[in-house]
Amino acid sequence: MTKPEVTRSFGRRATLKRSVRLLGDFRHEQSAPDIFYGALARDSVELITDLHKGHTGRSLDGLTVLDVGGGPGYFAEVFEAAGARYVPVEPDPSEMHAAGLTVGAAVRGSGLALPFRDGSVDICFSSNVAEHVSDPWSMAEEMLRVTKPGGLMVLSYTLWWGPFGGHETGPWHIFGGEYAARRYKRRNGREPKNRFGVSLFEVGASDGLRWARGTANGSLLAAFPRYHPSWAWWLVRVPLVREFLVSNLVVVLEKR
Repeated sequence: MTKPEVTRSFGRRATLKRSVRLLGDFRHEQSAPDIFYGALARDSVELITDLHKGHTGRSLDGLTVLDVGGGPGYFAEVFEAAGARYVPVEPDPSEMHAAGLTVGAAVRGSGLALPFRDGSVDICFSSNVAEHVSDPWSMAEEMLRVTKPGGLMVLSYTLWWGPFGGHETGPWHIFGGEYAARRYKRRNGREPKNRFGVSLFEVGASDGLRWARGTANGSLLAAFPRYHPSWAWWLVRVPLVREFLVSNLVVVLEKR
């Protein structure tokens, strides 16, 4: 399932210390988004840099990285510091302006119909977006479409049956997404930001692996839990167990 040379560098970085640090930062998603997204941005550029270097032996210098569902552009600074041309795509204008950031290359558009020509970017990346899309595998195919032959497509998404699958409505989502949403509204007096069936969907590890192995447009290079130490990556190989314990799955494909 995984070509060791592609994940070797990131595997050395994926330690228990990193996992604990990220978990601490991620607690601030609702209360202090700058902390949450700052940690996620740093981790994302390390992930993409390591995977690309493992695949090609080269850095990100001079490459175009398309971030599908890039929101207001929290990742722009770190990718540009790595030498990449960073282009975020976001369908929701309120999200694009949510943090008061200005990203010159930002594009408003849907991941289901990316406004880019075929084979126009070196790396297409999406972090924690697929679970918010009603048809994530159509989005994944779009990501492959716009990636250059030989380029990387990296899709990282939150698994529904994992501890964070319900986002702010968790852990009650294990009793049903609609139940969890109603409970959240009853206790907080407002709808959750991520509404089940509207902006949050049930997506599993097996779904992503099935798509990645079956697509005619890309070759699967790696699949692993994004936030786990590398010694726990074996969990992806165990059906059913992976749905509950992997939490966030990364699939890495080379564009054919």
